[in-house]
Amino acid sequence: MTTILILAAIILGIVGLDQLSKWIVVQNLPLGHSYEWIRKVVHFTYVRNEGAAFGILSNHRWVFLVFSAVAIVGLGIYLFRFCKQNWAIKISLAFLIGGGIGNMIDRIAFGYVVDFIELPFLWLPVLNQYFPIFNIADSFVTVGVVMLAVSLIRETIREEKAKKTASLVPEPEDQAPASEAPASGEEEEKKSDE
Repeated sequence: MTTILILAAIILGIVGLDQLSKWIVVQNLPLGHSYEWIRKVVHFTYVRNEGAAFGILSNHRWVFLVFSAVAIVGLGIYLFRFCKQNWAIKISLAFLIGGGIGNMIDRIAFGYVVDFIELPFLWLPVLNQYFPIFNIADSFVTVGVVMLAVSLIRETIREEKAKKTASLVPEPEDQAPASEAPASGEEEEKKSDE
Protein backbone atom coordinates (compact mmCIF):
# COMPACT_ATOMS: atom_id res chain seq x y z
CA MET A 1 0.00 0.00 0.00
CA THR A 2 2.87 2.37 0.84
CA THR A 3 4.42 1.74 -2.59
CA ILE A 4 1.15 2.62 -4.33
CA LEU A 5 0.83 5.86 -2.35
CA ILE A 6 4.42 6.90 -3.12
CA LEU A 7 4.02 6.22 -6.85
CA ALA A 8 0.65 8.00 -6.93
CA ALA A 9 2.22 11.00 -5.14
CA ILE A 10 5.03 11.12 -7.73
CA ILE A 11 2.53 11.07 -10.60
CA LEU A 12 0.30 13.75 -9.03
CA GLY A 13 3.36 15.87 -8.19
CA ILE A 14 4.55 15.78 -11.81
CA VAL A 15 1.08 16.67 -13.11
CA GLY A 16 0.74 19.52 -10.59
CA LEU A 17 4.20 20.94 -11.32
CA ASP A 18 3.63 20.71 -15.07
CA GLN A 19 0.21 22.39 -14.98
CA LEU A 20 1.37 25.12 -12.58
CA SER A 21 4.39 25.97 -14.74
CA LYS A 22 2.22 26.15 -17.87
CA TRP A 23 -0.34 28.36 -16.11
CA ILE A 24 2.42 30.77 -15.01
CA VAL A 25 3.77 30.99 -18.56
CA VAL A 26 0.34 31.53 -20.15
CA GLN A 27 -0.52 34.25 -17.60
CA ASN A 28 2.76 36.13 -17.91
CA LEU A 29 4.14 35.59 -21.41
CA PRO A 30 2.33 36.47 -24.66
CA LEU A 31 2.19 33.74 -27.29
CA GLY A 32 5.40 33.67 -29.34
CA HIS A 33 7.30 35.93 -26.94
CA SER A 34 10.50 34.91 -25.18
CA TYR A 35 12.16 35.66 -21.84
CA GLU A 36 15.89 35.06 -21.36
CA TRP A 37 16.21 33.31 -18.01
CA ILE A 38 19.86 32.31 -18.54
CA ARG A 39 21.20 34.14 -21.58
CA LYS A 40 21.88 31.83 -24.54
CA VAL A 41 21.32 28.78 -22.32
CA VAL A 42 17.69 28.66 -21.12
CA HIS A 43 14.90 30.85 -22.47
CA PHE A 44 11.18 30.74 -21.72
CA THR A 45 9.36 30.96 -25.05
CA TYR A 46 5.61 30.39 -25.15
CA VAL A 47 4.52 28.26 -28.10
CA ARG A 48 1.60 25.94 -28.77
CA ASN A 49 2.29 22.42 -30.01
CA GLU A 50 -0.68 20.77 -31.71
CA GLY A 51 1.16 17.48 -32.34
CA ALA A 52 3.63 15.21 -30.61
CA ALA A 53 7.28 15.88 -29.92
CA PHE A 54 9.02 17.83 -32.71
CA GLY A 55 5.55 18.81 -33.96
CA ILE A 56 4.82 15.48 -35.64
CA LEU A 57 1.18 14.43 -36.11
CA SER A 58 0.07 18.05 -35.85
CA ASN A 59 -2.78 17.37 -38.30
CA HIS A 60 -3.80 14.13 -36.58
CA ARG A 61 -4.46 15.33 -33.04
CA TRP A 62 -7.17 12.77 -32.24
CA VAL A 63 -5.01 9.85 -33.38
CA PHE A 64 -2.26 10.98 -31.04
CA LEU A 65 -4.77 11.71 -28.27
CA VAL A 66 -6.20 8.18 -28.40
CA PHE A 67 -2.74 6.60 -28.63
CA SER A 68 -1.55 8.61 -25.61
CA ALA A 69 -4.63 7.71 -23.56
CA VAL A 70 -4.22 3.98 -24.28
CA ALA A 71 -0.51 4.14 -23.43
CA ILE A 72 -1.14 5.96 -20.12
CA VAL A 73 -3.88 3.51 -19.07
CA GLY A 74 -1.74 0.52 -20.06
CA LEU A 75 1.30 1.77 -18.16
CA GLY A 76 -0.87 2.58 -15.15
CA ILE A 77 -2.41 -0.89 -15.02
CA TYR A 78 1.02 -2.50 -15.36
CA LEU A 79 2.61 -0.27 -12.72
CA PHE A 80 -0.07 -0.65 -10.05
CA ARG A 81 -1.13 -4.27 -10.68
CA PHE A 82 1.72 -6.28 -12.16
CA CYS A 83 5.09 -4.51 -11.86
CA LYS A 84 7.37 -6.47 -9.51
CA GLN A 85 10.65 -4.95 -10.67
CA ASN A 86 12.96 -2.65 -8.72
CA TRP A 87 12.21 0.92 -7.68
CA ALA A 88 14.09 2.46 -10.62
CA ILE A 89 11.68 0.82 -13.08
CA LYS A 90 8.64 1.78 -11.00
CA ILE A 91 9.74 5.42 -10.74
CA SER A 92 10.53 5.58 -14.47
CA LEU A 93 7.00 4.33 -15.24
CA ALA A 94 5.56 6.91 -12.82
CA PHE A 95 7.52 9.63 -14.67
CA LEU A 96 6.10 8.44 -18.01
CA ILE A 97 2.54 8.37 -16.66
CA GLY A 98 2.80 11.76 -14.93
CA GLY A 99 4.29 13.44 -17.99
CA GLY A 100 1.74 11.80 -20.26
CA ILE A 101 -1.16 12.97 -18.10
CA GLY A 102 0.25 16.51 -17.94
CA ASN A 103 0.28 16.86 -21.72
CA MET A 104 -3.02 14.97 -22.06
CA ILE A 105 -4.76 17.60 -19.93
CA ASP A 106 -3.58 20.31 -22.34
CA ARG A 107 -4.73 18.41 -25.41
CA ILE A 108 -8.19 17.76 -23.99
CA ALA A 109 -8.65 21.27 -22.55
CA PHE A 110 -7.11 23.40 -25.34
CA GLY A 111 -6.44 21.18 -28.34
CA TYR A 112 -2.69 21.85 -28.06
CA VAL A 113 0.17 21.51 -25.57
CA VAL A 114 1.79 24.53 -23.96
CA ASP A 115 5.57 24.41 -24.49
CA PHE A 116 7.95 27.02 -23.11
CA ILE A 117 11.44 25.69 -22.26
CA GLU A 118 13.91 26.64 -25.00
CA LEU A 119 17.59 25.64 -25.12
CA PRO A 120 19.05 28.02 -27.75
CA PHE A 121 22.54 26.52 -27.53
CA LEU A 122 21.42 23.00 -28.50
CA TRP A 123 21.66 22.49 -32.27
CA LEU A 124 20.61 19.13 -33.77
CA PRO A 125 22.61 18.55 -36.99
CA VAL A 126 20.59 15.45 -37.88
CA LEU A 127 17.34 17.46 -37.98
CA ASN A 128 19.05 20.66 -39.13
CA GLN A 129 17.31 22.65 -36.39
CA TYR A 130 17.59 23.66 -32.75
CA PHE A 131 16.22 21.39 -30.06
CA PRO A 132 12.42 21.80 -29.98
CA ILE A 133 10.79 23.89 -27.27
CA PHE A 134 9.37 21.60 -24.57
CA ASN A 135 7.74 21.61 -21.12
CA ILE A 136 8.01 19.99 -17.68
CA ALA A 137 5.88 16.98 -18.72
CA ASP A 138 8.15 16.34 -21.72
CA SER A 139 11.18 16.46 -19.40
CA PHE A 140 9.76 13.79 -17.11
CA VAL A 141 8.77 11.60 -20.07
CA THR A 142 12.31 11.84 -21.46
CA VAL A 143 13.95 11.10 -18.10
CA GLY A 144 11.50 8.22 -17.59
CA VAL A 145 12.36 6.66 -20.95
CA VAL A 146 16.12 6.90 -20.26
CA MET A 147 15.72 5.51 -16.71
CA LEU A 148 13.57 2.66 -17.98
CA ALA A 149 16.02 1.74 -20.75
CA VAL A 150 19.03 1.81 -18.40
CA SER A 151 17.20 -0.18 -15.71
CA LEU A 152 16.05 -2.86 -18.17
CA ILE A 153 19.55 -3.18 -19.63
CA ARG A 154 21.08 -3.51 -16.15
CA GLU A 155 18.47 -6.08 -15.13
CA THR A 156 19.08 -8.11 -18.30
CA ILE A 157 22.86 -8.06 -17.70
CA ARG A 158 22.33 -9.09 -14.06
CA GLU A 159 20.12 -12.03 -15.11
CA GLU A 160 22.65 -13.19 -17.72
CA LYS A 161 25.47 -13.08 -15.15
CA ALA A 162 23.34 -15.08 -12.70
CA LYS A 163 22.68 -17.72 -15.38
CA LYS A 164 26.38 -17.99 -16.25
CA THR A 165 27.34 -18.23 -12.58
CA ALA A 166 24.74 -20.96 -12.00
CA SER A 167 26.00 -22.97 -14.99
CA LEU A 168 29.63 -22.81 -13.72
CA VAL A 169 28.83 -24.16 -10.25
CA PRO A 170 30.09 -27.82 -10.09
CA GLU A 171 27.87 -30.61 -8.86
CA PRO A 172 28.47 -31.69 -5.24
CA GLU A 173 30.90 -34.65 -4.94
CA ASP A 174 28.56 -36.83 -2.85
CA GLN A 175 26.09 -36.87 -5.75
CA ALA A 176 27.99 -38.83 -8.37
CA PRO A 177 26.34 -39.19 -11.78
CA ALA A 178 24.22 -42.36 -12.20
CA SER A 179 26.57 -43.75 -14.89
CA GLU A 180 29.50 -43.78 -12.43
CA ALA A 181 27.55 -45.31 -9.54
CA PRO A 182 28.34 -49.08 -9.20
CA ALA A 183 25.51 -51.52 -9.63
CA SER A 184 25.02 -52.91 -6.11
CA GLY A 185 23.99 -56.40 -7.25
CA GLU A 186 27.02 -56.90 -9.52
CA GLU A 187 29.39 -55.66 -6.83
CA GLU A 188 28.05 -58.14 -4.29
CA GLU A 189 28.43 -61.07 -6.76
CA LYS A 190 32.09 -60.16 -7.43
CA LYS A 191 32.87 -60.06 -3.73
CA SER A 192 31.24 -63.46 -3.08
CA ASP A 193 33.17 -65.08 -6.01
CA GLU A 194 36.48 -63.95 -4.52
